[in-house]
Amino acid sequence: MSADVKSAGSRIALVAGEASGDHLAAHLMAALKEKLPQIAFFGIGGQNMRAQGMDIWWPMEKLAVMGYVEVLKRYREISGIRRALGSRLRAEKPDMFIGVDAPDFNLDLEIALKAKGVKTLHYVSPSIWAWRSRRIRKIARAADRVLALFPMEPPLYRQAGIPVTYVGHPLADQIPLVTDKTAMREKLGLPKDKVIYALLPGSRQPEVESLGETFIQAARLIHARVPNALFLVPLITHETRLAFEMARYRQSAQTLPFHLMFGHAREAMGASDAVLVASGTATLEAALIKRPMVIAYKLAPLTYRLMKLRALLPYVGLPNILAGRFIVPEFLQDEAAPEKLADALLKESTPERARELDVEFTRIHNALCQNTAEKAAAAVLELLA
Repeated sequence: MSADVKSAGSRIALVAGEASGDHLAAHLMAALKEKLPQIAFFGIGGQNMRAQGMDIWWPMEKLAVMGYVEVLKRYREISGIRRALGSRLRAEKPDMFIGVDAPDFNLDLEIALKAKGVKTLHYVSPSIWAWRSRRIRKIARAADRVLALFPMEPPLYRQAGIPVTYVGHPLADQIPLVTDKTAMREKLGLPKDKVIYALLPGSRQPEVESLGETFIQAARLIHARVPNALFLVPLITHETRLAFEMARYRQSAQTLPFHLMFGHAREAMGASDAVLVASGTATLEAALIKRPMVIAYKLAPLTYRLMKLRALLPYVGLPNILAGRFIVPEFLQDEAAPEKLADALLKESTPERARELDVEFTRIHNALCQNTAEKAAAAVLELLA
């Protein structure tokens, strides 16, 4: 009997804990459905996973928490969800469990399910190359296979004897190698003669609450020096838009030329001359769109101190991690001050700087473009068989 016949009616449980995981999982689910139309998905996820037919038991927003301190505040709720989910999955006995990122939630769940004979796959390698690598022993106990997004990850797993498949990043498949700035401005109905900056203070409400006022203050400083500047602010939820509007009100910045958008972050970055962005997946999108950027981030002070103690790398932004050196500026915690962000963004938003970065960003794009969904689906089918 072929692997496809055996796995045709497979039932797969998934857990994604934030927007990037929701996109990754939905991408994989679509590829699996093409090969196995009868496949069923259930677990924790977001709207993109729901759109692929997943039975959502809990919404992923229940897990979307930033930092150690914040997790501790909601530990009882999150651990309760994990216990309830584990019990339900043991009763349901899925053919496979796929943990999509969220290692603090997923790895313990994978260990428990693997002990019960459920095949486990972890999609998105925990950042063992950035943090102290004790976690790799836990991953070995948790996952039958790891799907790695970045090319520096597989050698570390092979060295530890953990089955791994390099699948690249789906964003590199989805975003074209060249994004035409003029065409994007025409698409959005934006003027061609403006200096346009995209401001992305985060995809979650706490991020926007942390960075919103700082980004607005930086925009005010830039506008004083570049009077024809325009600031695009894509926000993906009503909560993040409200958080930014409140920050704008507190800064009395109603007259600054902000153009708020619901979603359309890639279009906003494509139309811009440079991007001010919170550390996260959006920094990779900006690199793939080939736009100069400045990265900023703020965490609770205790969370930041703990992360700094554990960090092995001197940078946090994905473009710098993938390049193996600082190619774009990063400002964290107190360093993420409006004056520093404004100065850095003005320096980065020159045609010369854009040409320099285009070479490095194109190299990253080519390395990550691996037909991710097909490779990931093939790894799932191999494990199912």
